[in-house]
Amino acid sequence: MQTIAIAALAVVLIGTTGCASKIHTEPEQVRVLRDDLFPSYHLFSVESAKEIFSLDDQASDFVRQSQSVQRVPHANMRELLNRIFDYSELGLLYQSSANSVASETFANRAANCLSLSVMTYSMARAAGFTAQFYQVDIPEYWTRRDGYNLLNGHINLRVQVAQNSHQLNLMTPYMDVDFDPQTVRSRFKRVPISKSRVVAMFYNNKGADALMANSYSRAYAYFKAAANADSQLGQVWVNLGVLYRKHQAYPAAEKSYQQAIALDYNNLTAWENLAILYRLTQRNEEADLIHARISAQRDSNPFYHFILGEEALEQGQPKVALVHYRTALRLDRSQHEVMAGMGRAFYELGDITQAERFLTRAANLASSEQDKARYQSKLSALQALN
Repeated sequence: MQTIAIAALAVVLIGTTGCASKIHTEPEQVRVLRDDLFPSYHLFSVESAKEIFSLDDQASDFVRQSQSVQRVPHANMRELLNRIFDYSELGLLYQSSANSVASETFANRAANCLSLSVMTYSMARAAGFTAQFYQVDIPEYWTRRDGYNLLNGHINLRVQVAQNSHQLNLMTPYMDVDFDPQTVRSRFKRVPISKSRVVAMFYNNKGADALMANSYSRAYAYFKAAANADSQLGQVWVNLGVLYRKHQAYPAAEKSYQQAIALDYNNLTAWENLAILYRLTQRNEEADLIHARISAQRDSNPFYHFILGEEALEQGQPKVALVHYRTALRLDRSQHEVMAGMGRAFYELGDITQAERFLTRAANLASSEQDKARYQSKLSALQALN
């Protein structure tokens, strides 16, 4: 199992979250960054923080039209956020792989939770409200894309009416904004994060996209920018390690993974990638010890078994996939992704009846209209076969 950690819902041997348990010195960071391995990285432009958060005229007009001097600030705040969420007017669609700056998100009407949160933050600030980003402490959650396991992180934000000297903080109206269609995540704790960390997450996501597209110099440009924006974001060092390993720069990859582990000893994605590296460099005993430890820690996580099923299905092993999916179901029967995986596995085995059954259950469990529509489309295709 190889993983990329990203910062959006897709956040992957790529990640977006991490706690700083040990601070590296600046010389150590410079030592892990290896410009010499990607001498053309500077040819790829990286969006500035200002560009990430800037609104174009169309987006700015949208904000202005939501505000009225005849309403109290709280009502204006609610109107703005309602308009952002109003699909009939704005048509925003959640798309986990879409990483875009604020103006592009508004124009394209499709983005992941990070980009949607950045756009909302910028719109809230443009309307005169305050906004605070939060990182949500969710369990390890993977999706599969282009041969990579993507470890998803998640952020949301709180928008608040600006205080004046006569207001108490507890009485200041606010609204929490979360674009994650998996609303069950609302029960997880969250911590406030800085704007610079959000910038680093954005770069990390863009770097992951480039890595999966085999554009290694572009990936390095973004990962370096992420490290410079926030050197304590552990996922950046994990992803740099993946990039170095793909470049066969194994010593550099090991240093990068170790940097991530030094920031957070419990970064299982970093340990997992380190084990992969150990196998490549014939250190199998060390790799076995790491795999045994992280497998034991992940054994109670349904999404760990789910992603193993996804890998097996991708490798043409539907029977093996069913074993993993069933384990995931025993741990949690509420996840539509697992039901959909069961449906795909039964389809590969030629059992159309069971495939329809599990796709129906997936559609019933899905909270996103997009997911429901996707499953219904697959069901219609299956029913046409009967």
